[in-house]
Amino acid sequence: MNLSKEQIEHIANLARLDLTEEELKKYGEQLSAVLGYVDQLGEVETKRIEPTAQVTGLENVFRKDEVEEWSREEIEEALEDAPEREDRFIKVKRVLE
Repeated sequence: MNLSKEQIEHIANLARLDLTEEELKKYGEQLSAVLGYVDQLGEVETKRIEPTAQVTGLENVFRKDEVEEWSREEIEEALEDAPEREDRFIKVKRVLE
């Protein structure tokens, strides 16, 4: 698929790129090649192929969030290791302003 110079300039403008004539030619050829390849993919017969998101067979390993109660000793030990405390809480630096 060959893009016209006007189409390439329009795409560059949308991307807020200020390209030289040489860059327009170079990137235009590259973009045309990519779009040509995508056109080729459209010709592949896929009616009997099931859609897939990934092909490795891996599955998510998420686990259910479960609240675990800590003993008083575990709480005290965690608080002792904290660099700063405020009452029975660990004090941390503000993340959002």
